[in-house]
Amino acid sequence: MSRKPQRKAAVTPATRAFEAGLQQVKANPALRAVEARFCRTEKCGSAPQGGLAVVDSNGTVHAHATRYADPATWAWTLAHCVIHLGFGHVPAAKGEREQPDRFDLAARCAVVNRFLLTFPVGRPPDDLPASYPGGDEEQLAASWRRDGIPSAYAHCGTAGGAPDQVLAPWQVYWNDPPDWQAAFARALTRTMSQAMDMAGGLRDSLDGEPHRRQAWDQALNWFVSSYPLLGGIAAGMTVVADAELARAHQISVAAVNAAAAEIYINPLVRMTSEEWRFVLAHEMLHAALRHADRCGARDPYLFNVAADYVINAWLIEMDIGTMPSGLLFDPQLAGLSTEEVYDRIAGDLRRLRRLATLRGKGLGDVLGHPITPPAAYVDLDEYYRRGLAQGFDLHQARGRGTLPAGLVEEIKALSQPPLPWDARLAEWFDEFVPRPEPVRSFARPARRQASTPDIPRAGRYFPPEEIRRCTFGVVLDTSASMSRTLLGKGLGAIASYATARDVPAARVVFCDVAPHDAGYLPVTDIAEKVRVRGRGGTELQPGIDLLHTAEDFPAHAPVLVITDGDCDVLRIRREHAFLLRAGGSLPFTPKGPVFRVT
Repeated sequence: MSRKPQRKAAVTPATRAFEAGLQQVKANPALRAVEARFCRTEKCGSAPQGGLAVVDSNGTVHAHATRYADPATWAWTLAHCVIHLGFGHVPAAKGEREQPDRFDLAARCAVVNRFLLTFPVGRPPDDLPASYPGGDEEQLAASWRRDGIPSAYAHCGTAGGAPDQVLAPWQVYWNDPPDWQAAFARALTRTMSQAMDMAGGLRDSLDGEPHRRQAWDQALNWFVSSYPLLGGIAAGMTVVADAELARAHQISVAAVNAAAAEIYINPLVRMTSEEWRFVLAHEMLHAALRHADRCGARDPYLFNVAADYVINAWLIEMDIGTMPSGLLFDPQLAGLSTEEVYDRIAGDLRRLRRLATLRGKGLGDVLGHPITPPAAYVDLDEYYRRGLAQGFDLHQARGRGTLPAGLVEEIKALSQPPLPWDARLAEWFDEFVPRPEPVRSFARPARRQASTPDIPRAGRYFPPEEIRRCTFGVVLDTSASMSRTLLGKGLGAIASYATARDVPAARVVFCDVAPHDAGYLPVTDIAEKVRVRGRGGTELQPGIDLLHTAEDFPAHAPVLVITDGDCDVLRIRREHAFLLRAGGSLPFTPKGPVFRVT
């Protein structure tokens, strides 16, 4: 008589969730190196009754056999127990064991949970604290023995109200007790090194084989791992090594685009790793110090040459790599800023056009636009400012040596974020547009006089000459190239600041091929009811001359010019400022401040 085949036990949702969480733990190289064993059977008498799991000094994690938790919670719970082994909280040993008291248990669980905040595996239960105090296990335990355990940390383990760490005699007598702490430390170091390689693009995954490193890859990885000043910048830069791209854009050695955070190099150039360090540091400083944006109305190539002289002198002083032959360096220019070097060398343009940057002769290695297709960019000012500032702090904290004074000054200047254009425009109004001051006179009784007729009070009013004094002029470029966005933002900002300063009216002149005098307009109407005339060519000097010769326009009143930069050369003989679109530039060197609308 044949036996009926026994049915396989159905896999419960609790079992599936546990196994999914266990797979997450085993997929982590650092946790896998501890080689913990996992027990989840109903016959196990070591599993907690009110919690999820405990770990003993035999290297076994005892999990509750029937309790349900989602896979992320199981992964966090099992990782918590394995890290107890890796931190040496339940070391294996022979003989009788003394169990830790509740202060040690709570302190060790707090340290493990704090570590898991920076080494995330799964998701902690919702009833645990979001942060934990500093200090190691011994310091926390001693503090809590003296002052008591805070209620939030009294039961932050994985066994509910019971201890989740159990010390027991080593049971496998034919084998020496293992050192889980050393195994976890070695695996954690190896994992962090592999993660750094992934960040540097040297491998695709933690378990994959590393790519064959090129000399420039080794140089960039050196900054990330060994040179904190530029490590943050290097971690976010991408090296594009494409011979065809370099040939098409005439890149002899290297060039950089700060907007794309890309360094373009010619892979056919043969250089040592030390020389590539110098080249990459050179390009990263171009990007981080925003030389493309600081050029202004200067000659871009000449400003690039001046920046090369300054950067190369800094890198030689800091002893970063080896400077390749043929780069720009002059000891007589040491200690000068880029703007000062520009002013010194600007007299001989014919000779300077024959000098070569890293891109080539007569070409600047600071590019104004990305060569490769654009990606999703971050806030560039914030990225480069934060990268240099944090790198400078790490450089100082680790005692990595002195830095050139000029570089330190520029980093500190970048650390102060620039004021937005509208805030700077408001400061200009505060400085040059006076606020009308009221005058008190008994000839005009105060309105409170009626309530107390026996007490005389002086009234407050604005004399006509005081109101006429508090005004300003607006010369508005209404040519076809002007965008409505710039007009709207500029006029709106002017109206709001003038209203806030009690300025009653402003003199407005519209300019295209000829000036159109709109006269004095109430500031509340500037942004709403003004009908813009013109939309022809761009001649702003006649509008400036109109204000210069107007008898009803005060001689001390400032002028604000709103233009996109495509205008004639202006000569303004009074206090003035310019309001331009973002990225716009004037065809002359302005003497007044320039505010760029973003």
